[in-house]
Amino acid sequence: MSDVLLALLHRVADAIADTLGGLTDWGLAGTRPGQYRSDLAADAVAVEMLVGAGLGVLSEESGRHHADRAVTVVVDPLDGSTNAHRGVPWFATSLCAVDEEGPLVAVVVDLAHGRRYEAVRGRGARCDGEELRIGSQVGLADAVVGISGLPARHLGWRQFRALGAAALDLCAVADGTLDAFVDCSIDAHGSWDYLGGLLVCREAGAVVADANGRHLVVLDHTARRTPIAATSAALLDEILEARRPL
Repeated sequence: MSDVLLALLHRVADAIADTLGGLTDWGLAGTRPGQYRSDLAADAVAVEMLVGAGLGVLSEESGRHHADRAVTVVVDPLDGSTNAHRGVPWFATSLCAVDEEGPLVAVVVDLAHGRRYEAVRGRGARCDGEELRIGSQVGLADAVVGISGLPARHLGWRQFRALGAAALDLCAVADGTLDAFVDCSIDAHGSWDYLGGLLVCREAGAVVADANGRHLVVLDHTARRTPIAATSAALLDEILEARRPL
């Protein structure tokens, strides 16, 4: 089943990329705040394919579809749509199939550069076919971290980057580009923002947790979490302690 799902998620990602490639208007859709025409176009093709394949869907753009089905694919058809609209080359499609045990299969596509991350529960993570495995590990004082939101004070890292697409930020932890991802906001992320990257991280050997100790796997469109990822449990603990006053 995992292989069938993985192949399907790649086909959905292909269809999204094709749809976006033919789009001429990447502006705001005029629907809800922050929703772009690109979001809606990408979502429509993803939902049609996934529902047609007999799967449930939880999408940032259109909510829950067929909640009674055994497997739900959590979809952010265009994570970083503001980046995409403004020409900042850091945006992605994130797809994560979830069953009763949690995240099962994930595909995250770096749409600006063509890189593809994938992970299957218990079978590891890859980027463009190459196995991902966490290598060197550092403490917070030496860490380069990706952040979302702006903390009220410096939290002790060496350097930070605010990149603007959580799915890719998490994959950057998995491939060693970043040492950690720190959500400095409070409950700003839906599960579509982080579940694909979460599975890639975990299968690569990184650790991911909610800043407040809650379950990150949630299939409620209204639920929000505060994900933190790091290349080691020790670094995660340092970040959580530094972030606690926030």
